[in-house]
Amino acid sequence: MNHEPVLAAVTGLTVEVGGHVLVDGVSLRILPGTVTALVGASGSGKTTTGLALLGEYPAGATVTGEVRVPGAPVGYVPQHPAAVLNPARRTGALLYDLARQQVRELPRRERRAAAAERVTRALADAQLDDGDALARRFPHQLSGGQQQRAVLAQALLLGARVVVADEPTTGQDALTKRRVVGELAALAARGIAVVLLSHDLDVVRELADEVLVMRAGCVVEQGAARAVLDAPTHPWTKELLAEPRSIPYADPGRAGAEVLTVGGLVARHRNGGAREPVLRVDRLALRGGECLAVLGRSGSGKTTLARCLAGLHRDHSGEILLGGTALPRSLRERSREQLAAVQYVFQDARAAFDEHRPVLDQVARTATRLRGTPTREAAREARQILGDLGLDGSLVRRPPAGLSGGELQRAALARALLARPRVLICDEITSGLDPVTRRSLLDLLAALIRRSEGLSLVLITHDIDTAAPATRVAVLDGGRVVEEGPRDQVLTAPQHPFTAELIDASRGRGAPAGP
Repeated sequence: MNHEPVLAAVTGLTVEVGGHVLVDGVSLRILPGTVTALVGASGSGKTTTGLALLGEYPAGATVTGEVRVPGAPVGYVPQHPAAVLNPARRTGALLYDLARQQVRELPRRERRAAAAERVTRALADAQLDDGDALARRFPHQLSGGQQQRAVLAQALLLGARVVVADEPTTGQDALTKRRVVGELAALAARGIAVVLLSHDLDVVRELADEVLVMRAGCVVEQGAARAVLDAPTHPWTKELLAEPRSIPYADPGRAGAEVLTVGGLVARHRNGGAREPVLRVDRLALRGGECLAVLGRSGSGKTTLARCLAGLHRDHSGEILLGGTALPRSLRERSREQLAAVQYVFQDARAAFDEHRPVLDQVARTATRLRGTPTREAAREARQILGDLGLDGSLVRRPPAGLSGGELQRAALARALLARPRVLICDEITSGLDPVTRRSLLDLLAALIRRSEGLSLVLITHDIDTAAPATRVAVLDGGRVVEEGPRDQVLTAPQHPFTAELIDASRGRGAPAGP
């Protein structure tokens, strides 16, 4: 039994905004060297509870109950790291600022080397391979997983006694996820308390000492991790723990002619004055009515490929053909028809919406801007498609802040579909969702592809289960396609060692996670 003093305690916490209760009577104790996991659907109150440990609450919130953090520094790793990374500064700039503050008592000639050593160690502890090179890049040049680990490095530099990790494995492949699990376990082994806010139940099972299951702001089940996960008593916990389904996105036999073709693609990122190649694709094709899953680790080039296809990354050579016609590299140079034909759904749906305008208006504008639909008719179409995706009229009249992450992801999907695209690119759109919402969204995608004439899907994912129902799978590693073929061939009989390693790690057969 741990007799060390409590690092933080929450007693009867209730947070209410505008008559809506976000958190309702939550209590927990944070002990040194333990991992306390809060699990639940998007909007269940996990993040609000976690932020309370930092003394942060939503604007206009009424707070009752007690939060005690007696002198323990608290670090925070947010779910959407881009929100706390300055887009105008290189990734390592803030790290060096923090490190210099920590060594300011040293003689001046020793400070720079000491600060650099601390930054290098923090980047390595956060599992950022080639961290020194990544520190020289701007945040937009990092993948979502790399951004998240850069923020984790900041928290480690602060020397926090408590780390609130909000979905720390979101958007990360199985191999990287296992290393992050190892790092969080190492934090706990050093006496640091970890508060894990997560929908990833495999990660929770590996790490957690105690689990709190939340729904609609309330804790519906709480106890030792093994007891809650192996023998749940509440119906909602049982639903969260249900096995994932694999409903095929498309019928492999109905794939038509090539609708999107990539040839000789070389994409680059700027690093100082140099332009470094980060992606090379000799040939990749998407046929009408099929789903191509692009599978790989964080930083492998998946998102760069998706952004090239959508015209969001223009620094590339080679060709991208839509129905045999070359697409301009830049979004700004594409015609209205070309913009409508290739639609992109971002990983961070919240960042893709204007926070000041109702969601319905933003979705409807797609039909007006890309198809010339009159405003009233566009609003009617938007309400229809949002309703088909399970979002009712009162909900979508709110600004984005009034919707959960899963609801916003559905709204983003509706906005893209309203353009009536030929190609829909979904970039890790399930990575920030709880198991129930994720299953629902994947079922929705499967139904859309199977019933739509001519709609093809490019699914960017790090997750084997998400890729499993695809028609074909392309595996990226180090900016190259190392394997590509029919789903069953790639996922059940992989030919490339990296594919086999990725699949083994996702099935829990890889090497144990290390510190």
